[in-house]
This record gives sequence, C-alpha cells and structure tokens, in this order.
Amino acid sequence: MRQTNLNIKLREKFIKQGVKMIAPETVFFSKDTKIGKNVTIEPYVVFGEKVKIRHNVKILAFSHLEGVMIDQNSTIGPFARLRPGTIIEKNTKIGNFVEVKKSTLKKNSKVNHLSYIGDSIIGKSTNVGAGTITCNYDGINKNKTIIEDNVFIGSNSSLVAPLRIKKNAVIGAGSVITKNVNKNSLALTRVTQVEKKNYKKNKK
Repeated sequence: MRQTNLNIKLREKFIKQGVKMIAPETVFFSKDTKIGKNVTIEPYVVFGEKVKIRHNVKILAFSHLEGVMIDQNSTIGPFARLRPGTIIEKNTKIGNFVEVKKSTLKKNSKVNHLSYIGDSIIGKSTNVGAGTITCNYDGINKNKTIIEDNVFIGSNSSLVAPLRIKKNAVIGAGSVITKNVNKNSLALTRVTQVEKKNYKKNKK
C-alpha cells in the first residue's frame, strides 16, 4: 500500500501513545482508528474504518480489521479477518485464518484456526474447533447462529443457521448440525465407518 503522509503521521501518533509496532512502515491505519494502552501490532496489519481497540490487545501479523471493537486482553491473528459489525469481548482469542463477520464473541472464548463465524453470537468461555463454519446464508437471507456459554464445538463442524446451541453443549467433530441443541447435551452427526479387510485396489 502507498505510504501517505496521513499514515506516517498516524504511526507516529500511536507510537508516542505507547503502541508497540515491530515494523511500523507495514501497518496501515484509518483516520478514525482508536487504540488503547499497551497494544502490540505485528507487521502487515491493515485497519479499515471504524476500528476501536482497547487495552492490552495483540494484533498479530497479516490481519485485516474493519468496523470492529476489540476489548482488552484479546489476541487477534495472525492472518485474521474481522469484518464490520464484529465485537470481540475481553480475553478472547481469534486465531490464524479465522474470518468473523457481524458477530459478537463474549469473554474468554476462542476461535483458534481456519474458521468462519458470520451473523453469530458466541457465548462466554466457548471453544470453536478448527475448520468450523456457520452456514449463515441460504441464498436469500442471512440467518443467525446463537451459541450459549461454555459450549465446545468439535473441529470441522458445519452449523446451519438459524440455529441455537444451548449452554454446556458439546458438538462432536465433523458434524453437520441443523437442529437446535439442548443444554448439557452431546450432538453429533456421522455415518458409520466401514472397513474392508484385505482390500486390494483394482489393477489397470
């Protein structure tokens, strides 16, 4: 991206305020970016409009943020994309190759790897496993996924909205969840594994 006078001035302003930037020349701000105390920003981070970051936050390399609020003690990235309408509450982790759009993640929750969270509310102390997606668009409407507190979503799960997963539920890895899940329940959808012994491949 082009080095504008505005960006140079913004970098200087944030450095004077105590923002730690490892490679300031690779970080791009918007004129309305707001950043709290003791914030660390790694290289190649882009801030679009309407980004507010509170205290003790880490933004790791190659992340893109726009229209988001990140509360204190949270970590974002690397390679994260946070889109407009997203609220990240305290002590939350958004990891590598995670995209979040128009969603709220409440405190102490984690989405660590390779996931898409859209039009969702994620409750407190909830873990979303690698490869999980919220299937929020049916071709006409955007539908909501609500995940309550202390839920564990197993890796590679597809959550088909509209959907509510109640507190303390567990979703088994590899599941496609299309119906609401009650609290304190385990939900999973899998076909039976089949094994053919002494199998020989067809020869050409």
